[in-house]
Formats: sequence, C-alpha cells, structure tokens
Amino acid sequence: MKISDIKVFPIWAGSRNFLVVKVETDNGLYGIGESGLTWRELAVLETVNTLKPLLIGQDPTRREHLWQVMFRSGFFPGERTLSAAISAIDIALWDIHGKALGVPVYELLGGLCRDKVVCYPHCGGATPAALAEAASGLVAEGWKFVRWGLPSEGDLLEPSRAVREGIEQCRAVREAVGDEVELICDVHTRLDPADAITFSRAVEEFRLYFVEDPLRSENIGSYHNLRRHVAVPLGVGEHYASKWEFRELIENDLINYARIDLCLVGGLTEARKVSGWAETHYINIAPHNPLGPVSASACLHLDLATPNFGVQEMPGKPGILSDVFPVQCEWKDGYLLPPDRPGLGVTFDEDAALKHPYQAVVAPMLHRQDGAFTNW
Repeated sequence: MKISDIKVFPIWAGSRNFLVVKVETDNGLYGIGESGLTWRELAVLETVNTLKPLLIGQDPTRREHLWQVMFRSGFFPGERTLSAAISAIDIALWDIHGKALGVPVYELLGGLCRDKVVCYPHCGGATPAALAEAASGLVAEGWKFVRWGLPSEGDLLEPSRAVREGIEQCRAVREAVGDEVELICDVHTRLDPADAITFSRAVEEFRLYFVEDPLRSENIGSYHNLRRHVAVPLGVGEHYASKWEFRELIENDLINYARIDLCLVGGLTEARKVSGWAETHYINIAPHNPLGPVSASACLHLDLATPNFGVQEMPGKPGILSDVFPVQCEWKDGYLLPPDRPGLGVTFDEDAALKHPYQAVVAPMLHRQDGAFTNW
C-alpha cells in the first residue's frame, strides 16, 4: 500500500472554516485529518502542498518515519503552520492504518482505558444571570461540565472590569448548577500576570475544574510566576505546536491539565508523546477541540486510550456538516462513546465538501479602553 494522492478541502461551516486533508492510497483506502490553525487555513493548505511530494509513493503505515520527514526535511524547525499541516496528514495516516487492519484507532494506541469520554460544551451569556441560565440548560441536557469565556464588552476588554465580571460569572454559575457540575473558565490569554493572579485567587472558592489559558502563550516562563501565587488548577497548551513547547510546563509542574491540540501539535503521533510525558508528572490531558468532526474523533480515540485523561472539549453535540461527514462520533448524556468502526470511524463525502467552499473571514479582535490592541 502506497500513498497515491493528498487532497486539501477548506470547508465553510456557516460561521467559520474547517481545513480537512484526505490522504488516498493505491489500494482504495483513504484517511482524513484536520488542521487546527484557525483563520490561517489557506497558509496551511499551501504548506500541505509543499509536503505532498515527500509523501507520494510512501508507505502510509510508517507514521513515525513520515512525521520525522515532514517536520525536519525543511532544515528549519517546524512551527505552527507546518505543524498544523503535519497534524492533518498524520491524523489521516492513523485513519488509514486502522482501516487497513480493520480496527478503531484507539486499538493502535493501546486499547481502551475507559468505556466513555466525558466532555464539556461551550456556554455563553451576556450577563452572569444569562450565563447561569444557559449553564442550567446544558446541565438539563445531560452535560457534566460547563465552560465559558472571560467576558468582554463587545470588542472592548478592560482587564479590571473583565476580572470583576468574571468573578461574578463564576459565582452565578456555581449557584445555578450546584456542586456536582464541573466548571471551567477560559481566560483565553486575555490577562497579564497581575490581573490573572487577582482573578485566579478570587475564583478559588467556586472550585473550578481549571482556569484555562490565564496568560499569553509566547513566554512559557511567565507561568513560573503565576504558579507561585495561585492554587487554582490550570489548563494550558492549546497554542503549542510540538512536544518541545510543552517541556517547561510539564517538567516544572506548572500546569494541571495539558490542553493538547491534536490538529496543531503534530497529530496523534506527537500528542501521544506529550500525553505520556504528562503522565510522569500526574498531569491529565484535556485536549483542545474547537474544530470539526475529524478533530473530535481523533481526540476521542486519544482520550479512550490514555490513562491520564481529564475531560474533552466538545463545543456542542456532534452533527455539524452532516452532509460532508455522514457518520460522526456518538454523544450520550455528556459523554462521547467508543466507535467500533475501523480507523477514526468518521466518513467523508468529497462531493459534499466541495459544496461548502472556503469563505474569507477575519479573526475577532479586542482593544483596551485607550485603543491598544489586546488578545481575543
């Protein structure tokens, strides 16, 4: 079996684009993967095309070898655009190998460590009261977790006001859903260390499962300072594009949950290495997944086969782009269930994908009251 072609599909999903890669083989099997570099999909598309000549004619089951070739063949170390392209291809190679052997991908990863995977949805509300009401609705549907983001005022984010409002959000949601539901607040890298410390200390009483991305991601060393001052659990890592970027966080026990993005970090091949490394420090994984059905399925297989798993991000119930992906993950009562289909267990309709052509969109942007740019 040899790789015969690699196709890239930028797919419009109504409010955003997904980038799906299809790797075809000379015996008719194909695999699908997904890239995670949102708003830079076309850059990843061109990067996949530069990798294609390295892969045509290769054995798709030599996943580790092909990962090394893709990551290292340009001499300069891979960063986000390259790693996002590698991620999509790598996930597709795992899909092919599972199909070739007639087994789900989690069997290739070591087999089931659990019977189902708990996940959390995205939740929102313009006020703490509205957020609490939305959270209660999600719990009534069967979700065991609730997650929301630190608030902004339209496109304005003034840190001191956001911190005060964020504290009230935590209070309102905890009072609304009770003690049995787990809570996650995503700061989304919007705060500097002083404000992140103030917020993290204040929300300890509400027993959050973790505070997500309290700081910008570029200077990993800033987490040494934050960790000295706060006790709340921290979930970090969705921006990181290799195991090397996770090294300092894991080796210094600076986080409690590794937010691995399979569609950015380098696919399943790299994600399982980060997961094993995290296990040696008793750090659980909480994979980042704001993406489509392929990402959700890849995360599910990793979660099922990883002993140090915490929770899986799942923006909503499966079903988006059902014409493009007729068969997707199964959700029940707050959990994703193990598929018994070979490979990832997701089907892909190429003709349907072409009916959802790419649409250019600009990433959301925030500013401070004085007009300065700040992170979204």
